Amino acid sequence: IPHTAIMVLNPHKLGVHKLLKHIPLNAMFDAPAKARLAKAVNIADLRLCAKQRAHKMVFDYLDAGADDEISLRRGKDAYSELEMHFHILSGLKPPLDLSTKIFGKDVKLPFFGCPTAGNRMFHWEGETAAAKAAKHHGTLYGLSSLATTGITEIGAITDGPKVFQLYVWKDRELVKDVLAKAKEGGFDALALTVDFTWYGNRERDIRNDFSIPPKYSVAQMVEAIKKPAWTYDFLSHDAYKYECINTEVPADSLAAFVNSQISPEFDWRDAEWLLGEWNGPSAVKGVCRPDDAVRAVETGFTTMWVSNHGARQLETSPATIDILPSIREAVGPDVEIIMDGGVQRGTDICKALALGADSVGVGKPYLYGLAAGGTEGVIKAYDILKVELDRAMGLLGTGTVDDLKKRGPGLIKRRGASARDYPDRYAYERGYGGGVI
Repeated sequence: IPHTAIMVLNPHKLGVHKLLKHIPLNAMFDAPAKARLAKAVNIADLRLCAKQRAHKMVFDYLDAGADDEISLRRGKDAYSELEMHFHILSGLKPPLDLSTKIFGKDVKLPFFGCPTAGNRMFHWEGETAAAKAAKHHGTLYGLSSLATTGITEIGAITDGPKVFQLYVWKDRELVKDVLAKAKEGGFDALALTVDFTWYGNRERDIRNDFSIPPKYSVAQMVEAIKKPAWTYDFLSHDAYKYECINTEVPADSLAAFVNSQISPEFDWRDAEWLLGEWNGPSAVKGVCRPDDAVRAVETGFTTMWVSNHGARQLETSPATIDILPSIREAVGPDVEIIMDGGVQRGTDICKALALGADSVGVGKPYLYGLAAGGTEGVIKAYDILKVELDRAMGLLGTGTVDDLKKRGPGLIKRRGASARDYPDRYAYERGYGGGVI
């Protein structure tokens, strides 16, 4: 029998999900997770909630960085070295006006969930949960081209501002098809991810034998038994696929598809071609150098997205908050800048806005919420960051996002790191930044 004709049996191919979806045990299995979620007071708590609900392989995929995870730790630590020198008697009272514009569209919050791949691996609601949370809070929604929910379905959930993220694919017909779908689906802007030309070395994934879906090895089945809420969700819903690129590409083909379609040789001329095909607001996502930012502006990108891909690609790449001021200086005051990376607190968002960002993307924080409790968890992640940002801006003495951006450089000052910046020896279990993962 030809190898291609051999069907590897798994619960979805056997139709187990068709049976289990009629046996509504999800609420029972999720009851402990919901109780934990209700008690979470910060993003670190949400991380622990996610860790307790999700399969180990899935949680480590979300939580990890590249190689020795030095950049992952530095990305969090960098905020600890920035002090907030606050004004007093500012005459402000809560709640503050946190509204701003992203890609020229009005939003109620200056932060949003970054486009991230394969959300249904964390919770069956997947990207729909993040879209509902974005609509609830009136902020931007970002959809990955490796999403497990389709463009049309997202468009039906939120009519607010949306950005579509695209990788540097080899197949230009695939690119044209995806762009056409995004335009038709009401997406306002395009973000080209340029720091993913090689797949980063995420060693937790290698140790866990990460795959989507699980390979049903003894070790993975043991981990699945330990996490009944995640496992029942997975087994009682349809197998997920990459809905934005080709609905026939199953989600377990991610590595093979990426390796076959990512174009490492994609260059500035290709970027010009892409911008001509899109012809609308566009961001280059993965800027870490001022000279690249200047060239991106000259090429025609309207937005610089300062990012190191969540510290998941090039190990020892710089903390994005550290390079943000130099990129703002290079492109001037009128070019839009988005920054992501290392954000765990509303104070982190406040510092980024003060040092040159027009808005801030968060990845892990909302995905922890998603893995912990679906839509409710993502909304809670945004709630936490919103309250923390409101408090930070009020205590700093800045009443609006525009005021914070205007006066910010004089309010944030850097000092050398100190051992006192970092949490105690139990921080590892709690998931805080500050020198530990």
